[in-house]
Amino acid sequence: MAPNESHQHMGIIQLLLHFGWIWVGLLAVDDESGEHFLKTIEPLLSKCGICLAVTKRIPKQANFNTVDDLHVFFTETYAPSVDTKANTFIIYGDSMAVITFNTFVYLGDPDYKENILFGKVWIVTGQIDFATSGLQRGIDFQFFQGAISFTVHSNEIPGFRKFLRNIKPYQAQGDDFLKEFWEQAFFCPLADPQEPVNVEETCTGEERLEVLPAPVFEMHMTCDSYSIYNAVYAVAHALHAMYTTKSNHRSTTDAKTGELQDLHPWQLHPFLQGISFNNSAGEMLSFNEKKEMEGRFDLINLVTFPNHSFLKVRVGWVDPSAPKEEGFSINEEMIVWQSRFDQMVPLSVCNNPCYPGNVKKKKEGEKFCCYDCEECPEEKVSDKKDMDACFKCPEDQYPNRNHDQCMPKKVSVLSYQDPLGITLASVAVSSSLMTALVLGLFIKHSDTPIVKANNRDITYTLLVSLLLCFLSSLLFLGQPRKVTCFLRQPAFGIIFSVAVSCVLAKTVTVVVAFMATKPGSSMRKWVGKRLTISIVLSCSLLQGAICTVWIVKSPPFPDTDKESVMGEIILECNEGSVLMFYIALGYMGFLSLISLIVAFLARKLPDSFNEAKFITFSMLIFCSVWLSFVPTYLSTRGKFMVAVEIFSILASSAGLLTCLFSPKCFIILLRPELNSREQLIRNKTSRI
Repeated sequence: MAPNESHQHMGIIQLLLHFGWIWVGLLAVDDESGEHFLKTIEPLLSKCGICLAVTKRIPKQANFNTVDDLHVFFTETYAPSVDTKANTFIIYGDSMAVITFNTFVYLGDPDYKENILFGKVWIVTGQIDFATSGLQRGIDFQFFQGAISFTVHSNEIPGFRKFLRNIKPYQAQGDDFLKEFWEQAFFCPLADPQEPVNVEETCTGEERLEVLPAPVFEMHMTCDSYSIYNAVYAVAHALHAMYTTKSNHRSTTDAKTGELQDLHPWQLHPFLQGISFNNSAGEMLSFNEKKEMEGRFDLINLVTFPNHSFLKVRVGWVDPSAPKEEGFSINEEMIVWQSRFDQMVPLSVCNNPCYPGNVKKKKEGEKFCCYDCEECPEEKVSDKKDMDACFKCPEDQYPNRNHDQCMPKKVSVLSYQDPLGITLASVAVSSSLMTALVLGLFIKHSDTPIVKANNRDITYTLLVSLLLCFLSSLLFLGQPRKVTCFLRQPAFGIIFSVAVSCVLAKTVTVVVAFMATKPGSSMRKWVGKRLTISIVLSCSLLQGAICTVWIVKSPPFPDTDKESVMGEIILECNEGSVLMFYIALGYMGFLSLISLIVAFLARKLPDSFNEAKFITFSMLIFCSVWLSFVPTYLSTRGKFMVAVEIFSILASSAGLLTCLFSPKCFIILLRPELNSREQLIRNKTSRI
């Protein structure tokens, strides 16, 4: 009729885990049942992360000659083995074992309330009935103050209290049990009808059970009484079912009515197995497939008083038949703890917990419940207490400074709203406007010698390409899109190649023109537009072919980088093929280096406006910018990586524009007398 004891084991574990008690002691009666309990509960506790700090056996009887012997045994055997960090103890046994243990502790230590076992939280198994141990009226029972006891579920039956109030010891003739209980409970002998009555010494029989303290007699329906009550009704329902079945069988096979044959107990089993009924308390009762009554355990909190009485308060329950998340319930606010805990939930752990941001680290040579704490590594977090391992945040989150929670990452992109983005965009636009003004100035003075020098068409092409270079940097700003990612690197590579090839063509033009002035030189046939156009087209088309292969094979695309920068999600353009990116960049560097070398060699050639010197300076700036770009680009991440590339584009383009065209603009605008054919001839003559 009682629930399976294994359900109680799981209930104990649920209770311990609910309060976080993972370092507990265990006292079990010294017999076969206690040994079985230890072997069963210890693996379950270990599996659920709970350790036994101490395990002791309770003797069934205390056989000591003197109180001093008991005191020596207690102080030398029990006290040294009790871990002071274990505030929770499980006690298993029967009621008599508790009587023995309570007497054992009470008499074994003169400072009863100061000993090492006093002031603990006792978890008492359902086999122990405190009312039985309450017969020891001379012993202080506050040792178990605040204990939480597992008891088989019971409920109040209507009329039961009235029945108890009406019980009289003389109602049942020959009931020696009731007579003996009455005399022990009220400390008086019942009157013998054969002898004279002494009113002062004998019981009247009119005493009331409800005046007895709870340790002596409980007026409510106890778990044992409730189980017996349900058992009687279960048998009654089974007998009724059996009688009904046999009566129906006889009515169909034989018209004669006969008496039931002698009933054997085993014949009742099939009918017991199938019964299901509501008792008078309104609870449904039935047996499961293991022939066990479905039921639950109640959690009882023991509240003791100085007059050796106590009150049992139901604070929760454990129901094995309910779903896992609904099978355990406890009301912490109703629990009265030992006074030393000041009504705070006690701690029963080996060491302080590892708080979020830390992780448990095993102590060598000790049980797993005892551990050290160490901080989580840089890229991981722990968001709960006593975690076994840290974990990585999701890709869109990052660990905070304390490593105890994941924070959402900020989106990082070099946008037009960003101060750095605004600055770069302003420089790009103003530089392109400046280039457009220079182009307009050169078109306006297209017939002057200084514009015609070194191929006027190449000059226009160079200015247009520089204008597009400045504007191409705007493709790198803002949130990456499919079109902008597809265009920006190829456009940047091709436009810059056109600009550098124009510079190379101008330099080659200076060299060829000088060589053609020598008598009998065969270089005269190369003087003209054909050479410069072929240089510009061939160099530009080769870069165009590289970019075409890049786009076809592995085109750039919008991407996100969630790992490079802590706390940021970088919106970027994935270059698709890093190799092709560096090939395009390397080819542009190769053209620049060739232009620098040729210009450097031609810097002292006689020329009216000495353009080779300016080309040398411009290409020196250009190469310096892009040589410093590579390590800087590789060492930065996020929007600053994009800013480095934009800055390199603007700086190198501005270097070309300034070094190549500022001297000519100065002459056109401020020294127009130098921009004449006569001056050009005079300068050549003087140099010769």
